[in-house]
Amino acid sequence: MEMLKKMLNEIILGEFGVDFDASIILEKEKFGDYSTNAAMILAGKLHKNPREIALAIIAKMPSEVAAEIAGAGFINFTLPAALVFREVSEKWNEKYGENNSGNGKKAIVEYPSQNMAKPYSVGHLRPGTQGAAAANILRANGWEIITDNHLGDYGTPFGIWVVGFLRLSDDARLAEGGVYELGRIYIEMKKILKDASNFSFSEKEKLPKEKIEDKNSPDATVRIFDNKSLAEEVQDWLLKLEKGDAEAVEYSRRFKEISLAHIHEVMRRLGLATDLELGEAFFAPMGKELVEKYVDLGVFVKNEDGSVVCTLDEFGIETPILLQKSNGAALYATNDLATLVYREENFAPDKVVYAVGAEQKFYFEQLFAMAHKLGIETDLVHLWFGTIDQMTDGKREKMSSRKGVVLMEELLDEAEARARAMIRSAEDASDGVSSKNVSDEDIRRIATGAIKFADFVADRKMGILFDWETIFALTGFSAAYVQYAGVRMKRILSSLEDFEMADFGAYDFEAEKSLLKLLAEYPLLVARVGENLEMHKLSHFAYDLAVAVNKYYEKTPILKASSAEKSARVLVLRWTLQVLTHCLGLIGVEIPERM
Repeated sequence: MEMLKKMLNEIILGEFGVDFDASIILEKEKFGDYSTNAAMILAGKLHKNPREIALAIIAKMPSEVAAEIAGAGFINFTLPAALVFREVSEKWNEKYGENNSGNGKKAIVEYPSQNMAKPYSVGHLRPGTQGAAAANILRANGWEIITDNHLGDYGTPFGIWVVGFLRLSDDARLAEGGVYELGRIYIEMKKILKDASNFSFSEKEKLPKEKIEDKNSPDATVRIFDNKSLAEEVQDWLLKLEKGDAEAVEYSRRFKEISLAHIHEVMRRLGLATDLELGEAFFAPMGKELVEKYVDLGVFVKNEDGSVVCTLDEFGIETPILLQKSNGAALYATNDLATLVYREENFAPDKVVYAVGAEQKFYFEQLFAMAHKLGIETDLVHLWFGTIDQMTDGKREKMSSRKGVVLMEELLDEAEARARAMIRSAEDASDGVSSKNVSDEDIRRIATGAIKFADFVADRKMGILFDWETIFALTGFSAAYVQYAGVRMKRILSSLEDFEMADFGAYDFEAEKSLLKLLAEYPLLVARVGENLEMHKLSHFAYDLAVAVNKYYEKTPILKASSAEKSARVLVLRWTLQVLTHCLGLIGVEIPERM
């Protein structure tokens, strides 16, 4: 494609005097190898017949490139397979597909940014998978990458935790339940706050005393009310933490320690890690100072009630961003302001990517506008995505549960159980692959691969439908299908470890042409995805490569081929496995050793 594009651009410049950037696409076999609509686009610019332009272009193409006109002016090209092989061979290296277009520019990618107030939920699956993939693809394009898990370890959730722990739990329950007890407290407190946030104890004073004191009573929720509203009590604890109150700081440390141990374990199982873990608590003190600074400078506006806002009218945003509540409490925006400034001062990034769902689109528009108002010119990118949906009673809806959370650990446990069941039932009489003795690590690769691959089925901006049967299918668009193609290549190549490569100089590579065309396209794909962060195109490429290699097996003998043929085919197979491994790795999917 790159070679053809260069030829086309030179011909068009020479024949028509137009500096043109031709578009080349990979075609279906029945239409040749590649095609272009360049003649049709030029026809509009030059006011000429597109077929005449196409004929002029074809007349100047090298003789080894067969070209013909299709339809109103499309040009289809057919290349000798040996030419495609030569193009790949000349560019091949250990990091084939990668480039240095980033030229050492620095990007911070923020993910998965869990809320520590409850167990790791499926709601943070997409921030993790999409964020990690964005970091991987930018790194493959020559960017220096810093990853940061911006933990939700501050703000109102902290106050909810403390009030809930004091009123609904105790040390023994916390020791036994850990993060799941914290999650229960959080969910119960959220329900109570919703139903009775301003309900005072005095209105319940006629209730029997034992019901007020007994945590296990069905009416236990009444014991949380005092002379203040619950919302005020929650805010009081947040303000205590902001002021460095020893008891509040200790609660924060204790809850954070429990949550982080859980988060790290789930991330390990998902194959996720970050360089930094600077949560909101880290940035809160700086945020308060910056709010005061920009109020003094006249950039922010302090209202009569004590709240602080930043107006964004000059950016076409009528709603100002709120940076401080009337009681002086900080908000998400306060901490995000500090995060922006801290990153500028300590890392000077060229780009910052936030992997956060679509529901926060307007907030990030506000945040980025505020950043520009403060003179921050860094390229700020909201890597947003749709929800994870499931079918419930025949209806498609956002994945959730009656308890308010779908636990990531339970999802992973179920995935591993299904992976084991798939392995037990797998039979492949055609090549004798045994389904026995698959390691626990390979089970993890299959399970997490299925979940991650499903996240890249379609454009990230669309919601994904999570269906167990589909994501573990051994045929069709699934991780298992693509991974198995890799396992088969590994098996064949491992049986040829002692094979000595022979001279294949006269080999025409026609049998390998479909594979070679995909291999030739891969560097261009990596470059394009590095620009638009449309990572679903990587999963589609991996699937197309798996389909091509499976068709190749059906028609082309490898182990029983002659020495020269075998040498050529082994080389292409090695290339194919390397590219498939690299491509899947960009979206966080590993190829097992056995399955």
